[in-house]
Amino acid sequence: MKILTTPRMERCIGCHSCSLACARLVHKRLSWDTAGIRISTSGGLSTGFEARNCLACNPAPCVNACPTGAYSQRKGGGVVVRKKLCIRCGECAKACPVDAIYLDLTSEPFVCIHCSRCVKYCPHDCIEMKEVAAEPVEGETAEEAQS
Repeated sequence: MKILTTPRMERCIGCHSCSLACARLVHKRLSWDTAGIRISTSGGLSTGFEARNCLACNPAPCVNACPTGAYSQRKGGGVVVRKKLCIRCGECAKACPVDAIYLDLTSEPFVCIHCSRCVKYCPHDCIEMKEVAAEPVEGETAEEAQS
């Protein structure tokens, strides 16, 4: 199982190419408001930038907070989102401990799904996919998680 990580943010120039790639390729929109990864300054241009994205919690608090089951736990951490089930209540964003779920102006949630589409658009190789051991989803045995 792979997850998106940001191991070299000291190289980031704040170009937002990763965010725009996510919005365009994953969500079929062209707006920073519809990206699963966000880049922000960590205190000014001289102090660098930080990436805000899903840290692949396992168990994910947003899954437990979602009243409709639109969010479900992904093997290895993170979530799978079924937008057709979403009622735009915002409970997922409130439950996220790292503010990685973004609500647009209509309260539609956007979160990193660890798809890797943004990685190749980073001109300074700040982000990458990292292999992690698949931990069992709640109610699943370790053997089932590895399959």
